[in-house]
Amino acid sequence: MKTPLANAALEQLFLEARTFNAFLSRPIEDVLLQRIYNLARMAPTSANCSPARLVFVKSAAAKAKLEPTLMEMNRVKTMAAPVTVIVGMDEAFYEHLPKLFPHTDAKSWFAGNQALIESTAFRNATLQGAYLLLAARSLGLDCGPMSGFDNAMVDEIFFKGSTVKSNFLINLGYGDTSHDLFPRGPRFEFDEVCRID
Repeated sequence: MKTPLANAALEQLFLEARTFNAFLSRPIEDVLLQRIYNLARMAPTSANCSPARLVFVKSAAAKAKLEPTLMEMNRVKTMAAPVTVIVGMDEAFYEHLPKLFPHTDAKSWFAGNQALIESTAFRNATLQGAYLLLAARSLGLDCGPMSGFDNAMVDEIFFKGSTVKSNFLINLGYGDTSHDLFPRGPRFEFDEVCRID
């Protein structure tokens, strides 16, 4: 029987956590990025397909390549973030299923079925990006997930010649609380969007 997490953990992951648009200049060590991934990779995907492919944009050179792909409103905060993760999805993920899901021929479920490939890659890479965000929060970082960039340009710069396409971005760092955060947006109540059948 598992024990529920303490309230402090729930606050860090969900209740008090915010989307930051400003970050301190404190760097993020590579070993921490590896720890974040090693937590996130253990969360479930369908048939263990694990289609997410991640680029941790950290160096000045990589940031300079990313900057022109961003909508104007996202440039300042993204350039100031110590790391921006490009969450991509590999549409050839099924080629790895003999390794990742070896007890059955799952590769044959996808080969030649482009619609299933695309929907599975998108759904599960999105899940993995969300797991990454929670893993980062659990290890003390703040996050700023976002769209608002030119996917085609990102794919050309960071994934050219591969079967990977970009999905969304996550800015990572230590949130700067001296900058005003937007007021937390309202959320639906349970009865507004949920039902128990």
